Amino acid sequence: MSQTKTAFIAIVGCPNVGKSSILNRLLGKKIAIVSSKPQTTRTKIVGVLTEDNIQLVFTDTPGYHRPRNKLGEKMIKAVGDSINGVDACLFVVEPAGVLRETEKELIEKFKKEKMPVILAINKVDLVENKDDLMKRILEFSQLYDFEAVVPISAIEGDNLKELKEELKKLSFESIHFFPDDTLTDQPERVIAGEIIREKILRNMEKEIPHGIAVSIEKMKERQDKAITDIDAVIYCEKESHKGMVIGKSGSMLKKVSTQARIDMERFFDCKINLQCWVKVKEDWRNREGLIHNFGLD
Repeated sequence: MSQTKTAFIAIVGCPNVGKSSILNRLLGKKIAIVSSKPQTTRTKIVGVLTEDNIQLVFTDTPGYHRPRNKLGEKMIKAVGDSINGVDACLFVVEPAGVLRETEKELIEKFKKEKMPVILAINKVDLVENKDDLMKRILEFSQLYDFEAVVPISAIEGDNLKELKEELKKLSFESIHFFPDDTLTDQPERVIAGEIIREKILRNMEKEIPHGIAVSIEKMKERQDKAITDIDAVIYCEKESHKGMVIGKSGSMLKKVSTQARIDMERFFDCKINLQCWVKVKEDWRNREGLIHNFGLD
């Protein structure tokens, strides 16, 4: 039997570059929520990919940005902690645009840690002129000595196999730290709460972008039937937001709950009875105690 290998890899980059989509693609199953809004990921989500003798342990980090509240500060700390505690990084950028100051800061962190880094240029399906893509590759390659540069499309699945092979090259002889059939280290309650939050982000457009937290109050399998009962509380920052989340005659809450239940049944592979309530916790993103209670620190 060949020697087992492992690598702990942090997926880092600015908000909305597609980090969670890439993680879901690599794992072949959705464990991280995805929306078009920046800063969708709030905590460090660990995904585990084991193929043959190699185990890659991914940390999907929040988008690296300038924090505007205490929650934002904790999200940035999560990124820094991830970079300090892994064997390598997968640095995700977009194929066009001005080089961001936050991207320069991340590169400085790589230099400080002497970190092996693979650069993934995502969303190449949107690139019309391939010369522009080559300019982008050159621009970043001049700033850091990357282990590899892989243009990909998480949406279309382009070059994901090539990216996975490059990531495997970062592994080294080691025991596997998770059972080979592990997909994520996240508790089922966290996954359930994140699924509900994703549906709110996707359905609410720009009305309530980030002032939402979800707490799973109950998650229990019935003894007599193959059904899991889940009770969830959706927290808003303002009373006016509560009405929007509920919607006219409860229409928005029903829509969110139905979509979340369907996703949960697919993920947990069982029937789900989901009940959702909406409550207000004013300015919770600046309140240390509530951030802790919601498991976001």
